[in-house]
Amino acid sequence: MSLPQVSGLLRFEPLLFERVWGGRKLESYYEKALPAGKRIGESWEVVDRAEAQSIVCDGSWRGRSLHDLWVNEREPVFGSVPDAPRFPLLIKLLDCRDRLSLQVHPPAGIAEELGGEPKTECWYVAQAESHADLYLGWREKTSPLRFQTALKEGHAEELIHRVQVKAGDVFFIPSGRIHAIGGGNLIVEVQQNSDTTYRVFDWNRADENGMTRQLHIEQALASIDFADVRPRALSSQCETLVTNELFQLDRWHLSSSPRELETSGRFAIVLCLDGLLLCARTELRPGQLALLPAQATQRDVCAAEASATLLRITIPS
Repeated sequence: MSLPQVSGLLRFEPLLFERVWGGRKLESYYEKALPAGKRIGESWEVVDRAEAQSIVCDGSWRGRSLHDLWVNEREPVFGSVPDAPRFPLLIKLLDCRDRLSLQVHPPAGIAEELGGEPKTECWYVAQAESHADLYLGWREKTSPLRFQTALKEGHAEELIHRVQVKAGDVFFIPSGRIHAIGGGNLIVEVQQNSDTTYRVFDWNRADENGMTRQLHIEQALASIDFADVRPRALSSQCETLVTNELFQLDRWHLSSSPRELETSGRFAIVLCLDGLLLCARTELRPGQLALLPAQATQRDVCAAEASATLLRITIPS
């Protein structure tokens, strides 16, 4: 199977997931069509997993999966990137009406021992209510025994470092960092292609049937970095917000002057944060995301109106 001539963007159908902590902001802020009466917590915008696939929703490639393109069209779509069985990133929009469970993702060596996948991620706070906060790391260095005791006595929250947040804040969450997203946050999450989460506490919350969520205390205790004290937000003063061996996240403020999204031979993913973007001759509104193929002939991006802001996601060479 071969691609037609690569000319513009690839856009994907988002995958929506109901969550006990979810809300309706993806509809009110980003005009996504949500199922009626459902608390939608996650929109998986780019994903290549056995249980979940991004599907191209328009254009000449309509109906093709991200995995199909990764396996069969690696060079024209993704260019020169590290080899992997699947596209190595997973990109989500999170609407956190209520706080998420206190959780951890396992580091690589421990993940293998536990039969899971390592997961490092970053969060860009797209919108935050006045009370919005995050739970990140420990208030002070903590021992596993002290944490277990706090869990049994019901005051584990007192040990966790809480951070007030605002729109534009950026946080890096390496595997091993205990964390939770507080209520009132609308977040862009860029992460390793993994879905391993060990929940250690869920605020004694029950679903509509009175059932509590499964916890993974033993696995979490094996994964948590107990020396991870008071992590801070990353600097948001520069265009490059996050860069590591897995992904790079940039924020661009644009005018009507065109700018090349990425050099020829390299792919980039673009997410419109505000304003109206014109990228490779395609309009993108807030909350809309697209992939610019490595061999796309049209590569410029600009504000279609007075100004616009985007997030740009790439894999470092």
